[in-house]
Amino acid sequence: MKWIFLLFSLAIVNFCENKKSLKNFTVLTNKKVFIPGDTLKISLKKITKLDYDSITYYKDGKKITSVHKIGRKLGDKKITVRVFKKNNFRENSFNIRVLSQLTPKLFTYKIINEYPHDINSYTQGLEFYDDRLFESIGLRGKSALKEIEYRSGKVVRNLPIDDAYFAEGITLFDQKIYQLTWQSKIGFIYDLESFELIDSFPYKKSVEGWGLCNDGKLIYKSDGTSKIWIIEPDTLEEIDFIQVTTNKSIISKINEMEWINGKIYANTYQFNKDIILIIDPETGSVEGVVDFNGLKKKVKNHSKIDVLNGIAYKKNSKTIFITGKNWNKLFELQIIEK
Repeated sequence: MKWIFLLFSLAIVNFCENKKSLKNFTVLTNKKVFIPGDTLKISLKKITKLDYDSITYYKDGKKITSVHKIGRKLGDKKITVRVFKKNNFRENSFNIRVLSQLTPKLFTYKIINEYPHDINSYTQGLEFYDDRLFESIGLRGKSALKEIEYRSGKVVRNLPIDDAYFAEGITLFDQKIYQLTWQSKIGFIYDLESFELIDSFPYKKSVEGWGLCNDGKLIYKSDGTSKIWIIEPDTLEEIDFIQVTTNKSIISKINEMEWINGKIYANTYQFNKDIILIIDPETGSVEGVVDFNGLKKKVKNHSKIDVLNGIAYKKNSKTIFITGKNWNKLFELQIIEK
C-alpha cells in the first residue's frame, strides 16, 4: 500500500537558551481521518538534521508511540510531538478525526396516546419516576421545577426558580433531582419528595448547562457542543466526555437527553429540529436516528411555539414521551425501525 502523506503547518515554540540547538521540524502522518482500529503513523521531516536527545508523542495529553492503534472513542483528537534537547523542547500539535464505522439505523414513530401539556411551558427537561412525571421549565423569570400528573396535565407541585437563572435539563438520581442552569455554570440538587434545595454544584470544564440523564451509576451532561460530559455523582466532577459522531461527521448542539436501555437518546437544538439521536455512551457513536417529522404539526400553532424538546422513558410501559417548547400536547410513542 502506498502512503499518502498530509503536511501540517505547525507553530514553533521559542526558547530563551539553546535556540539554535533545536531546529524546525515538520510532522507527517499517514492520514487525517480515521475509524476505530486504524493505525496512526507519525514521522518527522528533517529529524535527521536535528540535534536532540529524545522525542515523545501524545494523544489528548496521553503518551503514545509514533505508531498508534486508534481506539474505540470517537471525535477530534489532538496529537502533540515534543522534541527534547536537555531541558528544552519544541512542541508541535495537529488534530485528527475519528469517525464511526456504523451507518445509523433509521427509525420512525407510532403515536399511542396524546395528553394535555401546558402551552406556556418552555420545556427543558422531562423525566419519569415510576408513574410520576417531572419537568424543568426554562426562560429567565419563568423557570421552574414541576411534578405533573401526565394524563391530565395537572401540576402537582411547582417550584419557581430564582429569576437570575435560566433552568435547563433534569435527571432523577438516588432520590434526588438534578437540574442544570444555562449560562450560570451552576446546577441544583433537590430532594425528590419535598422539592427542598439540598445542594448546588459547579461545572468547570463544560461550556454551559443543557441536558442531563443517568445510567444509575454515572450522570451524563450536554453543554450545547458535540460533547457529552460524564459526571461522577459522589464528587460531581466532570471526569471525562464523549463526542457525538456519525460515520460522516461530528454532531453539535446536543441538548435534552434520556437514558433508554443502555443508550443515550438526545435531541439537537436547531441542528435538526425533528430528530432524536440514539448514542452509544461509551464511544459517542450515533447508532440510530429517529425521525419525528410531522409531530409538531399535531400541536396547536401559535406565536410562541418552538422546537421539539423533552424526552422521557416510562419503564413499566416501555414507551417514550415527547413534547416541545410551548407545545399543548404530550405524546406517548413507540419507536419503530424503518
